[in-house]
This record gives sequence, structure tokens and C-alpha cells, in this order.
Amino acid sequence: MSKPHARATSSPAPATELESREVAEAAREEDWNQRSFAKRLFNGGLPLDILEVRGKDDPEERERADAFLAGLRDFARDHIDGDAIDRDGWVPDEVLEGLARLGAFGMKIPLEYGGLQLSQRSYNRALEIVASQCGSTGAFLSAHQSIGVPGPLMMFGTREQKQRYLPRLAKGALSAFALTEPEVGSDPANMSTTAELSEDGTHWILNGEKLWCTNGPRAEIIMVMARTPAREGVRGRRPISTFIVETEWEGVEVKHTCDFMGLKGLSNGVLTFRDVKVPVDNLVWGEGRGLKLALMTLNVGRLALPAFCSSAAKLSMEMCREWAGQRVQWGQPIGKHDAIAQMLGRMAADTFAMESVVEITSNMADSKAADIRLEAAIAKMWNTEVAWRIGNDALQIRGGRGYETHDSLKARGEDAWPVERMIRDLRINLIFEGSSEIMRLFIAREAVDDHLKVAGALADPRASLGAKVGGALRAAVFYAGWFPTRFAGWGRWPRYSEYGALAGHLRWIDRTSRKLARNNFYQMVRFGPKLEKRQAILGRVVDVGAELFVMSCACVYARRRLREHPTDRTPIELADLFCRQAKRRITDAFGRLYRNDDVAAYGVAEKMLDGDYVWLEEGPVSLEEVYGPPVKRRRADEGNGAGPNRGASARPSDGSRASSAPSAPRSGTRSSETAGAGAD
Repeated sequence: MSKPHARATSSPAPATELESREVAEAAREEDWNQRSFAKRLFNGGLPLDILEVRGKDDPEERERADAFLAGLRDFARDHIDGDAIDRDGWVPDEVLEGLARLGAFGMKIPLEYGGLQLSQRSYNRALEIVASQCGSTGAFLSAHQSIGVPGPLMMFGTREQKQRYLPRLAKGALSAFALTEPEVGSDPANMSTTAELSEDGTHWILNGEKLWCTNGPRAEIIMVMARTPAREGVRGRRPISTFIVETEWEGVEVKHTCDFMGLKGLSNGVLTFRDVKVPVDNLVWGEGRGLKLALMTLNVGRLALPAFCSSAAKLSMEMCREWAGQRVQWGQPIGKHDAIAQMLGRMAADTFAMESVVEITSNMADSKAADIRLEAAIAKMWNTEVAWRIGNDALQIRGGRGYETHDSLKARGEDAWPVERMIRDLRINLIFEGSSEIMRLFIAREAVDDHLKVAGALADPRASLGAKVGGALRAAVFYAGWFPTRFAGWGRWPRYSEYGALAGHLRWIDRTSRKLARNNFYQMVRFGPKLEKRQAILGRVVDVGAELFVMSCACVYARRRLREHPTDRTPIELADLFCRQAKRRITDAFGRLYRNDDVAAYGVAEKMLDGDYVWLEEGPVSLEEVYGPPVKRRRADEGNGAGPNRGASARPSDGSRASSAPSAPRSGTRSSETAGAGAD
């Protein structure tokens, strides 16, 4: 325990770019103590044995899971009315209480604390069942266990903390996770919530406000991130620590309950903490480790969203199979018309790929034999984006009946399939637990970790001349041996022949992984330290790696299904179509690394921000006329806030002045991930 510190008297100034980088970099897991399939893939390898691993077969767990899932399915079907919850904007207490009686709030909590101790695979299957009836109810379970109190407590809590809280949580005491603030989304360096140690050293005094706290308005126990005083002699921004807070304590208040376009039953809001006394025993994992705790929790916690998305894709398939097979236009079912058939074919292939990702990553998590921080991030990013596209296609295939609400369809005797609600619920998945843009930057940063360890000093503006010279020498030695091997390797027949009809796709992945590694290196040489500004380039590199990862999962999962059901070759057909289509996307992404309109688009964006195109906004009644000036500008005009930050331009160059020194994205605002449980 540290000595008492003086209480902070004012909010910190907005973090600089360098400070944001430092905070994010300090929160990273620096070591890769276990193998990572995706990391090797970005580096030119294809270690399929990592994907082929199966979680430990535990007959007792399987028996518990089967009984629980059967009861959960019956309960969800009979008692969870997603349309009523969407209409009322509220998940009834009796639904949450019923789930608690089943043990749904303790699915991942160990048996010794009253939980079910289910595997990640069983947990994901449970989330699929609940989310198929109601996304809001599924979010209650996921936010409680994946990123709420149980997850970090099981990973980092003391024995006493676990004994005190896990039994309550397993029985249904709802939990939440509070990180996001009005000025804190993907950049936690701007956090202003503080915790000061009392003079007698018995408790912390918590003050601040948290935004978009999922489950917060109805939670009993919350994990709260706050800045604690820096130790004497340590410079820089105050470190971030994590505390267990009970909402019944004096000073905890729900300031506002938010309402969203989707997940209408979600309990999400703004929580304030005013001089809340938090016992010193409720500090989790020590001072200054709060942000790292959040990011490490998300490595497995964000596997819930891919499962939700897989569930939505399967429901889309069912709806479209029924409708496109029955709806006759121009003399035949609409599913027979090529325009719709192409959508259906892609939907089936993509849904199979999504299930493959969920199954493979769940097994990897259960095996505990691999580092899955990259795999989890890719699964979250890819499944959420593809689910949104599948849902959009389902609405298009249903036409006007897709746009019409459930209640309206039901009132006039139509099949009341909730496509409209599903679309609204799906959209948030591309934003919270790390937006797609942040996920790409996080993946890019982790994918080039080996390069940064070798040549990171060359891109560090604070590095001394000696450090840069040493970095250049290390880079010269490393790349002299590394680069030629990115051309070597056998990705031709008969390799991967055990995969039968899919062997050709795996050979292509093998060859393309080396091409990806080479192109990753090319971009570092081409742009040097400016690469971190070229987020569109980094995004394409990540997209190639993500597609290769999903292709690999699809092939491994299809082979597994074939071994289990030797007479059913449909998984091979679906994996084959998916790989064919993914190859075209990958080829296109490679081409756009070098032929693109990024610089022109950025230039237009800068001029737009400068107001050069205000004339184009003329015509409609302006938002400012109706709603007044934006809040931040209004505060600035009143003298109560800072004006807009017109810092140095981050304009990307076209790469014509290539640096001879390899560089890579650094951590910070452009290459870190949001750890918030909210929608930022």
C-alpha cells in the first residue's frame, strides 16, 4: 500500500499524442509467452496445429453444460420476448431472476464459488441461445461475465475478494464495468475519475463520472477504473487502477439512463461517484495496473460478440431460406433469380465461416495453449462486420417486410420475423468493445511486435542518436536473415493433402501469408515513421490477415465436421465457396496497398473540417438552427471550455519519399484499443 497522497484539485489537461501513446503502450501485454496463430500468420507462417487443438474433454463439464443449455433453451423460448422488450425498453425483472435461478449469471464462475464453471465453447452456445431471442438480454449476460466483475476478478482478484464477491455474482448479483468517460473512448489517457487514499490509509475516496456503463443502472457491483496518485519521483500522467465498487454505497448515483437505436432493453447509463469510500481491500491487482487489467480481460471477453453475431447470421439464413423459397415473382421463387441467389450463397458461406471462427477461437481459449489476443480481436472485428452485412442482405431479401416492424407484420397476419429489430441490434457491435477502426490499429500494432522489438528505436522520436544507431545495426542483421525466408517455403502439392478438396486453399494461404509478411515490411520501408498515420494502409494489411485467418478456421472446422459426419460433405462445400470469395477480397486489398485514393481523400477531409465545403451543406434546415450550437462549442463560447484542438497536421504522404528505416504503428491514439464496456 502506498502512502497517503494529496488530493488532486483540478482535472488534468487533455493528453498529448505522446502521452496517449505512453499510456496505451504501458498497458500492453509485452510478452508472448505462448504461440499465436495470427501473429505467425502475419509474419509468414501457417501453424495449423494451433487451430487444430481441441479443448480438454471434461465429461462432467459436458454433462453440466448439456443440462444447463437444455433448460436455457426452454426458458428463452417460453419467457424471453425480444419484441416486447424492444417495445418496452426494459428486460423484466422476472427474466433476469429466471436466468439467475438457472445459473446463467455464473456460467464461467468456478464450482467452488457457486458457478457452473462452463467452458468458453459452452458459454458461447448459451449466449447464442439467449441472443437469438433478445439481444438486450444477451448483453446483460455478456456484460456481466465477459467484461463485468467476474472475468477480471477470476483473473486478478485475491482469494479473499473472490470468496466475498463471486458467490454473489453467481447467484445473480448483476455486475458492470466502468471505464468510458465523456472524454475517454479509445484514448484512456484522458481519464479524469480519481481515487485518493484517505489520510488514515483505510479506504480510497472515489470521484468522477462514467459514461455508457452497460448494466450500470441495475448493477450491484461494478469494476471502476480511476486515476491514482503517481508515486513520489515518478513523472507523467497519474496511473490507472481498478476498484470493486458496490452501488449501494453512499455517493454512487445513476445520473442518466441512455436510450439507443437498438438493444432497446439494454440497461446502460451515466454513473457518478462523489466521495465514495472504497475499502483498500477492494483495489484489484495493485495500483497502476487498471488499464492492463481491462485489456487482458478483453482478450477472452470479446469472444462473446462473435457468438452473438453467429446467432444473428443463422437466424438470417433461416428467414431467407423460407422466404426466398416461397415468395414467387416473375414465375419462380425469388431465390431462383440470380441476383438473390448470389446473396444467399454468400450468406451461407459467410455464416459457416462465422461459426468456424467461434468454434476455433473457443477451443483455443479452452485449451489455454495459445495466446489469443490477436485471434479474439480478429474474431470480434470480422464477425461483427460480416453479421451486419448479412443482416442487411436479409432485410433486402425480405424487402418491405424486412423494413416493417414485428408488431405491424403480426397485426396484419404476416410472418412476424424481427429483421428490422435485428438490424438495429446488430449495428452497435461494430462500435463497442473496440470499434472496427480501433481493432484494426490494435491488430496492426500487435502483428508487427517482432519488428518493433528489433527496430522500434528508429521510429521513436525520443530515442537518442546512440539508440537509433544500435537499432539500425540490429535491423540490418535481422532483416538480412529474415527477409529471404519470406520467399522460401513449400506451398504446393502435396502439402496439406490431408485436407482433401480444401488442400489447394491452404496451400494458397501458406504462400499468401509470406506475401503478407513481405508487404508488411514493404510498407514499413516505404513510409517509415509516417506509417502510423496511414491508417487506410494498415487497415488493408489487417484485412488480408483477417481473411487468411478466417479461411484457415473454415478449412480446419470443415475437416473436423467431416470427420465427425463422414457422409455429410456440405461443410466442405461451404468452406470452399467462402475461400474462393475471400481470395478475391484479399487480392483486391493487396492491389489497393499501392493503387488507392487515400491522399486525395484525406485532403478533402481536411478541407471539409476547415469549412471549405460549407456551401455544400446549404438547402436543408441546419442542425444548428434546430438544436443550437454543439455542446462543446457552446461551452467554449461561454468561456467554460477549451476551443478546438488545431494541432499539427497528420496528413499522409504518398510514400514517394520512402524511409530507409523500417517502422511500424506505435501505441497510442492510433494503435491502441478501447477497453470500455460502453459504445465508444
